[in-house]
Amino acid sequence: MTKLFSSPDGFIKTDVSHGTTRRAAMQRAAASVAVIGTSSQAQSMRDTTTSRNPVSMGNSQTPAAADAMPQMLTTQLVVNGASHTLVADSRTTLLDALREHLDFKGSKKGCDHGQCGACTVLVNGRRINACLSLVAMHDGQAITTIEGLTPKATNPVAKLAPAQALLAVNPLGALQAAFVKHDGFQCGYCTPGQICSAAGMLEEVKRGMPSVVTANLAGTSSPLTDEEIRERMSGNICRCSA
Repeated sequence: MTKLFSSPDGFIKTDVSHGTTRRAAMQRAAASVAVIGTSSQAQSMRDTTTSRNPVSMGNSQTPAAADAMPQMLTTQLVVNGASHTLVADSRTTLLDALREHLDFKGSKKGCDHGQCGACTVLVNGRRINACLSLVAMHDGQAITTIEGLTPKATNPVAKLAPAQALLAVNPLGALQAAFVKHDGFQCGYCTPGQICSAAGMLEEVKRGMPSVVTANLAGTSSPLTDEEIRERMSGNICRCSA
């Protein structure tokens, strides 16, 4: 039987009279420590699995199953001047609420990560990315989509040509008309977000809100130079790259 003992210099030595070297003894000691560590780790994993899976303890409903049950919330919205009561999953984004629940299809889902700006809408006059905001956060607030930027029709339709009649029923707002006149849209997918963002930008300038490139922060308003417009509209990109 091999005997291990510690020498005054701190090294483990063996009784070499039995033919066991110090290297072999150290290898055996290391193997024993590894076996003990592996056993402890396996026990820890079993304990963790048991705590996370109550089914093994006789509980038929796991926390994961409970979390999967949707929480329905009631939200009051004023969209383009009309009041709406929405009952939806608490995880519903403002964009999905507008498109899938309230049928406002003008706001587009592009990247769904807040990077392209196609979903831009106005909330109490301020522009936001609707895909990054939960609808439950906007209870009682006023939402303006691209449909809400269209003025009400005032022209009689009966004696107009079909194309003119369509514009009479759905007249263009000033920004929409400017986009058409100056060829500011291509495939049109990102255009609603561009126009809503432009409307928000004009309101920000009117309020004297500076941008990153605004030189005079003490002024009440800043001129809309090309540099200012590029910076303020940089959150909206053209998806088709036309």
